[in-house]
Amino acid sequence: MSQKITTFLMFQGNDAEEAMTYYMSLFDDSEILSISRYDADGPGKEGTVQHALFTLAGQPYMAIDSHVKHDFGFTPSISLYVNCESADEIERLYAALLDKGGALMPLGSYGFSTKFGWVNDRFGVSWQLNLA
Repeated sequence: MSQKITTFLMFQGNDAEEAMTYYMSLFDDSEILSISRYDADGPGKEGTVQHALFTLAGQPYMAIDSHVKHDFGFTPSISLYVNCESADEIERLYAALLDKGGALMPLGSYGFSTKFGWVNDRFGVSWQLNLA
């Protein structure tokens, strides 16, 4: 068996399922492959995501709702990079991910790309969007 590396997203509270559902609405070939939840015995809040495996555009990701409080969250130094195939696609994704989030680099031409944008979404996850 060959080794696999999968992006793992740790949300605080109960955002994992909402984030997965939102991301899957933005990308084709996306689905939840498996999900387990905390029950009444914990240690996380009942019904929150203990572990999930899902795909976005066929790429696997994992997610959890952390029941442990910590002083860190997502940071733009690690981001999800998307090569978009059309101007319509990059504009749609940029607007959707920017909703209730924040722009790090507005959509524009930056020399290395004719159209590029970088956002933190409403969950704090950082996305770089590039027109291929």
